[in-house]
Amino acid sequence: MAGKTIIQKIFAAHSSGEASVEPGAIIWLDLDVRTARDFAGANVVKNYRTHYGDAPVADREKTFFTFDLVAPPNNIPYANNQQICRTWAREQRIKVYDVDAGIGSHLAMEVGLAYPGSTFVGTDSHLNILGAVGAFGQGMGDQDIAFAFKTGKTWFEVPPTMKVVIKGTLQKPCTARDLTLAIMGRLGSNGALGRAIEFYGPAIEALDLPDRITLASQVTEMGGIIGFIPPSPEVLAFTREHSGRPELEGVAADPDAAYVETVEIDITALEPLIACPPSPANVKPVREVAGRRIDSVFLGSCTNGRFEDFAAVAEIVKGKRIAPWVMASVVPATRGVFEQMLTSGVLKTLFDAGFIISNPGCGGCASGHIGMTGEGQVQISTSNRNFPGKQGAGDTYLTSPATAAWCALKGEITVPEGEVEA
Repeated sequence: MAGKTIIQKIFAAHSSGEASVEPGAIIWLDLDVRTARDFAGANVVKNYRTHYGDAPVADREKTFFTFDLVAPPNNIPYANNQQICRTWAREQRIKVYDVDAGIGSHLAMEVGLAYPGSTFVGTDSHLNILGAVGAFGQGMGDQDIAFAFKTGKTWFEVPPTMKVVIKGTLQKPCTARDLTLAIMGRLGSNGALGRAIEFYGPAIEALDLPDRITLASQVTEMGGIIGFIPPSPEVLAFTREHSGRPELEGVAADPDAAYVETVEIDITALEPLIACPPSPANVKPVREVAGRRIDSVFLGSCTNGRFEDFAAVAEIVKGKRIAPWVMASVVPATRGVFEQMLTSGVLKTLFDAGFIISNPGCGGCASGHIGMTGEGQVQISTSNRNFPGKQGAGDTYLTSPATAAWCALKGEITVPEGEVEA
């Protein structure tokens, strides 16, 4: 019998009594954490009340709301939905990470709710970002999450696993986002469809946690179920400290684990990349589209909303001003990131350069929130999607924070200059 992949090991540890965790098997998966956000949260409450009445949730210490999509609300429907969740949370005595807290998936890592080998579900389609710390995260519909709230488990079909091996190392000015775009360009929007991914190679091992978050956040756009990055000693130290679990170890695949496919990608000659409309998979070298005038820049989202992302931009724009016709906005991922920006001086540097700084949250991924485009507008964004209408009626190009910084300064799509930190 072949050895087990990472997802098989996590599923085996969370499905006691199951006969098989082979790909294709359907199991009952025990959940360490279950969440709902302001998007679909009110429907979770509605479904729960319809099917379970006033019955208590399975474990209130493992059940949470996170308000991050339109935070604070700028329209009545979101304000109503958030209040519905707050009221029900008080009845159930469960915690709400409210509109000042930030992106739920990032909070999960910061406060130690997600850690290597754990299982975590919610109404966020990018919860597989938790693969950055070696956890299984998954977005689900409101009926499924209501069931998870009541029972503490969900059914899941064990997916096959593919291995992505990166050859070579990252060289400046390329960053983790350029690496991610290279993988995205190679796999396309369905190259990992219905699969788990395990990422390996020297460039992967060298990624710090913010870089791993960038890569893991784009697995959804590759069609993947989850992308696992085996934790480095630094990531393990982070998760042990933040979860209060000093005994934590990473989950590693067996040497003889079976993979449905192995893909090798050589980044030796990698150059700064950009995802052009209308898809995150429409990846090209920045130089091929350089010179197009832009109107706005958005920095943030679950993909590039960490302090290190904004610090990289601040280093580039310090003492300079963005082009006068460019509207550039910054949305930190969490309150903790915002505090780092305040105390380090990064926020002041960005403000002096002409950036608009908003409160923590998802920002441009939420319709009607900061980072939207109007018809005919051209935007550079560090978010994860540029489908038509996703960030408004304009054209959105996806780049690294470094590339976005140079574009903001020049007022056009620009290849990043010199050596920059990522």
